[in-house]
Amino acid sequence: MMLVPRKSSFDLFDDFFDDDFFNNRKERNLMKTDIVEKKDKYVLNMDLPGFEKENINISLNKGYLTVSAKSEKENIESNEDKYIRQERSYGETSRSFYLGEDIKEEDINAEFKNGILTINIPKKEIEDNSGKPKQINIK
Repeated sequence: MMLVPRKSSFDLFDDFFDDDFFNNRKERNLMKTDIVEKKDKYVLNMDLPGFEKENINISLNKGYLTVSAKSEKENIESNEDKYIRQERSYGETSRSFYLGEDIKEEDINAEFKNGILTINIPKKEIEDNSGKPKQINIK
């Protein structure tokens, strides 16, 4: 990292942000998710800042819950503007979670508020036979 500017004041700015601390930060910050287990459901809270509700899609296929989001670059009307640094990302991203094939899409509900997507997934009862051996018939 260079702390003394070379050609212009912008070189200092660029060198500072080219440090390893800042590289690939946006990839690590996309779709951060907290999963909370409650008595009767699981709650996923996913950070989606900068996305619009209309550009978020949630699907369930073969037991996998997939959240995808799309963000489009804003139109710049003036050709006089010059970006010094552009870090906001645009494009598409997605993330999947395996729920099991016994969950149905009509059981899942979601809400998007203040850049946070909250998904509620009901718990399904699973038989616990861990302490009881099962008998297998011999033919």
